[in-house]
Amino acid sequence: VIATGPYQRPLRPDLLREHPGLFQVDAAGNRNPAQLPDGAVLVVGAGASGAQIAEELMRAGRDVFLSVGRHNRLPRRYRSRDLIWWLAEMGIDQTPVEQRGPSRLLPVISGAHGGHTVDFRRFAAGGVTLLGRVTAARDGVLEIAPDLAANIANGDAYYATFLGIVDDFVAARGLDHPDDPLARVRLPDPPCLTAPLDAVDLRAARISSVIWATGYGLDLNWIDIPLLDADGAPRHRHGVSDVPGLYFLGLQWLSKMKSSFLSGVGDDAAVLADHIASRR
Repeated sequence: VIATGPYQRPLRPDLLREHPGLFQVDAAGNRNPAQLPDGAVLVVGAGASGAQIAEELMRAGRDVFLSVGRHNRLPRRYRSRDLIWWLAEMGIDQTPVEQRGPSRLLPVISGAHGGHTVDFRRFAAGGVTLLGRVTAARDGVLEIAPDLAANIANGDAYYATFLGIVDDFVAARGLDHPDDPLARVRLPDPPCLTAPLDAVDLRAARISSVIWATGYGLDLNWIDIPLLDADGAPRHRHGVSDVPGLYFLGLQWLSKMKSSFLSGVGDDAAVLADHIASRR
């Protein structure tokens, strides 16, 4: 049973490899703000890790630039309940892999400081400079895609859609969960959103560090068995691979949405254990 998880290989763009004197680290190698040299910090990637790292740096008083791509923003809590509670209560976390949509994005949430909803406008109000995607780097100047407003709008739409689903669920079942109007409060668009930068000069912006929060991929090169498909993903059905006697556990959407949750991986393990036992 291969239960090593799906995150072994950092997916770092090859943009600043040859830039001298620039401290660079992947999200997993980031420890705390004191680890970084003096100067501003660029965080590339605004998923859960990138957002939490940027917020920690902001709270530490650092000058932060955050490159925001497409993302799925969700509330940490809504109508007095945690996000994971709502996913379970509404049965969304039981969605089978066969009904998975095309998006492979994970929700942008935070568990820090008791858990709270990530709000990029609030980040900007705290001094973070929001950027679009970093598309190229030449002579210490980063080219920024003109997609920041669209990415923020898409994240807002995803967030609002989820709130609406919860509201409909509460109303249909007459549940006693009071309305939560503060969850729908939106701060004004900051200048970095209304007039986004199209380029950033690392030297002029005093950026001395880059944290790459651009995700991780699966690495099964240590297994000398042909078990991957053309896209490099393991061939399996609900954890049962094409190779007799070889199984997977702990992958995202192994059998359903909650397969990568602590509350769901045990269900997959029980099913696999029954399957293995039946083969004997």
